[in-house]
Amino acid sequence: MNKQTKLHIKTGDTVKVIAGDDKGKTGKVLSVDKQKSRAIVEGLNMITKHVKPTAAKPQGGIDKKEASMHISNLMLVDPKSGEATRTGRKEGENGKLVRYSKKTGEVING
Repeated sequence: MNKQTKLHIKTGDTVKVIAGDDKGKTGKVLSVDKQKSRAIVEGLNMITKHVKPTAAKPQGGIDKKEASMHISNLMLVDPKSGEATRTGRKEGENGKLVRYSKKTGEVING
């Protein structure tokens, strides 16, 4: 069995980087790779990629784009308080698991 674990971060969340070169910066999660436990955050962990000339881009050149970072280096920002918080899971009204902020105790939508 190859069971995927639930992650504390989803696409669209606002996160704060707690380790690495971009420590202290915040951004929006663009995508999450559950198998590798990595996420791409908008405007953070930028890399340069050399692009060969093609018919669409005859000049080629150097592109800057976001690279993925491990989700253990990211912390969810509470939408209400605006501070980074740990998250937990509890049963919601309809019996499904929902994420909640450990700092404020409020349910996090999304």
